[in-house]
Amino acid sequence: MLFRSRRGGAGAMIERHDLDSRGEIHDLVVGFYREIVFDDVLGPVFTEVAEVDWASHIPKLIDFWCRVLLGQPGYDGSVLGAHQRVDELEHFRPELFDRWYTLWVETIDAGWSGPIAETAKEHAARVAATLARKLLDTEWQVPRVAGVR
Repeated sequence: MLFRSRRGGAGAMIERHDLDSRGEIHDLVVGFYREIVFDDVLGPVFTEVAEVDWASHIPKLIDFWCRVLLGQPGYDGSVLGAHQRVDELEHFRPELFDRWYTLWVETIDAGWSGPIAETAKEHAARVAATLARKLLDTEWQVPRVAGVR
């Protein structure tokens, strides 16, 4: 399938693949968290509050998404537990979930297309909703983002 993509430059047509391999998921996770680091809203949470060690965190995230999207073994962490520790340092706010989800969808839409890419968006929405419910005691609503069905 050929789609217009920001990755290919103005007006360029490039082929976008689905997130159907560990390599594709690796590229998504690395690209997404590269955006996070430089984001005015989320960057400080990851770098100053959580003090994320990216060398150990990125492989865990790749394992998580490979388990979710491809059914591969490897991830054995606790998503809630990891976020509870950060929430204890500085409470999460709904706009953090909004921004995280929006960047996730934008990153996927910039480089991937297909049923697994759609599943990645849907699962991310479930993760955000669960964390908001558990940590904020609120019902998080998926923000309106282009590319989300």
